[in-house]
Amino acid sequence: MDKRRNTDVIVETLTLQGKRVIDVGCGDGGLVRRLARLGAHVRGVECSPRQLIKARAAERVGDEEIIEGVGQSLPADDEDADLVIFSNSLHHIPIEYQAKAMAEAARVLRPDGEVYISEPLPYGPFFEAVRPVDDETWVRGAALAAVKGAWVHGLEEVTEFTYLHPMILAGYDEFRDRIISANAEREVKFAAQDAEMRERFARLAQPAPEGGFLFEQPMRVNLLRKV
Repeated sequence: MDKRRNTDVIVETLTLQGKRVIDVGCGDGGLVRRLARLGAHVRGVECSPRQLIKARAAERVGDEEIIEGVGQSLPADDEDADLVIFSNSLHHIPIEYQAKAMAEAARVLRPDGEVYISEPLPYGPFFEAVRPVDDETWVRGAALAAVKGAWVHGLEEVTEFTYLHPMILAGYDEFRDRIISANAEREVKFAAQDAEMRERFARLAQPAPEGGFLFEQPMRVNLLRKV
């Protein structure tokens, strides 16, 4: 697989200038701000209180906004967006609501609007490092099924491709913080399995040439269009 960074793939795949974009599960708003710098009008949607605080504390770079909400009930009017992005977020939506999230993406999109779904594949060193605190094999498979079934909502698949996303972490503490930021329930599990998690990190991470530790996460992108 080619090695490419997640945000670079988004920028290289999508036309962003002047587009109205909804970033579902925007986390700390990093992608929202990157897209705003490129001329997009971006609404970040996030349900985690911890992530909302981070996203709203960041300095604004354009007319971007951060709104509390969930993918299965998007805070947007019908045909209000040109692009809906699920960047590493669809599998975090409860399985029973993932198909509804695809329906919501179709609802808020204008005709010929696009849905960009980027999801980590359930294998590789990073997946194995995290697995004791959150084995996402099932939820990631369910997310793919929701994507493949999105044609019933009027979303046709334009393309699918895979690549390797390199992640460089300073050490175990940054690894831990990254994992628990998306799901506070993992914090308790990390504490209970501290020795095992440290052993897995030491065994599975590669030393990065520029310092720190490297994981290469296999990713899949599905690009859909509203018809």
